[in-house]
Amino acid sequence: MTTTLRPTGPIQHGADGARFRSYDVCDNGRPVGTVGAGTDPAFGPSAGILRALRIEEPHRGRGRGTIAVLAAEEVLRGWGCTQVRVEVPAGGEPARRLALALGYTERSRNMLKTLTRTAPPLPEGVTGRPMTDREYAAWESLSAEAYARSWIERGVPEDQARRKSETDHAMRLPAGRATPGMHFHVLVRGDETLGHLWLAGQEAPDGEEAGYVFDVAVREEHRGHGYGRALMHLAEDLTLGAGHTRLGLHVFASNTPAVRLYESLGYGTTRYNLAKAL
Repeated sequence: MTTTLRPTGPIQHGADGARFRSYDVCDNGRPVGTVGAGTDPAFGPSAGILRALRIEEPHRGRGRGTIAVLAAEEVLRGWGCTQVRVEVPAGGEPARRLALALGYTERSRNMLKTLTRTAPPLPEGVTGRPMTDREYAAWESLSAEAYARSWIERGVPEDQARRKSETDHAMRLPAGRATPGMHFHVLVRGDETLGHLWLAGQEAPDGEEAGYVFDVAVREEHRGHGYGRALMHLAEDLTLGAGHTRLGLHVFASNTPAVRLYESLGYGTTRYNLAKAL
C-alpha cells in the first residue's frame, strides 16, 4: 500500500491573503479520501490549518488518515508555516484521537447552551448595566493586548497572536462601540465594578442566529465569589431579551475553572480546537 496526496486543483488565494489547496488521498493512485491544507487568515501566513479530512468507509483503520495528515503538514512546512491547527466537531472522536496521537493538543473549545427559561436573578445588591463611554474606553485600551497575551500564554507565536487579536477586533468592531449588535455591560455592586461582559448576536454552526459571549471577566480582586456565574446569568438574560434562545462562547482548554463553570451552567462542547508546532 502506497498512500499519497494528489492536488485536485491549483492553490486558491483569498482576498485576505490566505491560500488553500484540496487534495485527494490516494492509495496506489486511486482516490480513497480527501484533505485540505491552507493558511489561517486569523493568525497570519505562518499559521496553517487542516480541513475536511475524510477517508472513505471501506478504507478506514489502515493508517491512511495518519499518512494524509503528515503529508499535509509537510505541504504547510513548505509554505513556511510554523504551527497548524485542526477543528474537530463534537462527536468526531476518531478524528480527535487521531490528532492527539499525532502530537496535537487541545487549545480551546467552542460551547453552546439552549436557553429554556429566564436566567436566575443576580445576587442581592448586584446589578448589570451598559458600560459608560469612559468604561468602554478603558476596556478598549486593554482588551486587544490582553487577548493577544492569552494566545501567547498558550504557545501561539507572538506574531500570530497579535495578528489574531488585531484581525478579530477589526472584524468584530469596525465601528467600535457603535458596531450594530454589540453590547457591552458591567456587573456592579453599588459604586464598585465587579466585572464586564461583551455580548453579541452571530450565526451559530447550524446557520441560525444565537447570542455569543466574546469577552467575560471578573476583576481579580473579586474572583471566587460567584460573580462569573452572575455575569453568565446576565449574558443569558440579555440574549433572551434580544430574541435568541441559544448562547455560545469560546474557552481555552487550560482555563479549567471557566470550563467547569460553563459545564455546570449547561453548556455543551460543539467543537474542539487542537494545534501543533511544525
